[in-house]
Amino acid sequence: MILQSKSAVVTGSTSGIGLAIARAFAAEGANIMINGFGKPEDIETARAGIEAEFGVRCLHSPADMTRGEEIAAMIATAEQAFGAVDVLVNNAGIQFVSPIEDFPVEKWDQIIAINLTAAFHAIRAVTPGMKARGWGRIISTASAHSLVASPFKSAYVAAKHGVVGLTKTAALELAPHGVTVNCISPGYVWTPLVENQIPATMASRGLTREQVINDVLLAAQPTKQFVTPEEVAAIAVFLCSPAAKQMTGANLSVDGGWTAA
Repeated sequence: MILQSKSAVVTGSTSGIGLAIARAFAAEGANIMINGFGKPEDIETARAGIEAEFGVRCLHSPADMTRGEEIAAMIATAEQAFGAVDVLVNNAGIQFVSPIEDFPVEKWDQIIAINLTAAFHAIRAVTPGMKARGWGRIISTASAHSLVASPFKSAYVAAKHGVVGLTKTAALELAPHGVTVNCISPGYVWTPLVENQIPATMASRGLTREQVINDVLLAAQPTKQFVTPEEVAAIAVFLCSPAAKQMTGANLSVDGGWTAA
């Protein structure tokens, strides 16, 4: 198994893409720290399910991704529990849709904090250990919006473009130390994040739910299909494999052809 005896922290992993990545890593033998909010019983079901199904250890951290000190404490807890954090996945993200002139400042600050600044804090925390061991994998979930823009998503697009810049910079710094740093840019994946933005898009554009799905979301993807969380997770596993050891600073698109145009 690719990640046997390794340990991973996956932020924003109590549902959606993050949970799929956590499960895929566990299937490859990694101990996992999941992170995120939700109903306590749902989180415990996910955590215990990973342990039972894959025979690895799985912990949960409720660390708030807007607070750098909580992110650093989460990484320290994982290092203490597992002995190391070999793989970091920055996946936590939120969305808000609004015309720029009406965009609430507090929403801008929150999106930048969770989607971009949290990745900086986590990378900063795991880097010393990875450098000392001479091996590490850092993966961030970016977005097709790291490459192209859409109306009414100023904060999200800015944050995801920032994730790519952070990825490239960290990749250059860590390349001599056996640590790769990459990001994955999915198109629209059917997750709670996407589903929850539909009402706001309906309101801002005056569309029905079906029109938002077919004429806004899937209009961008030539395959006319949502990406699945498992497809994103498979790419994350590949980036941890020996075959990807020379891949660093890359932004891998999995968007049904959206950014090919």
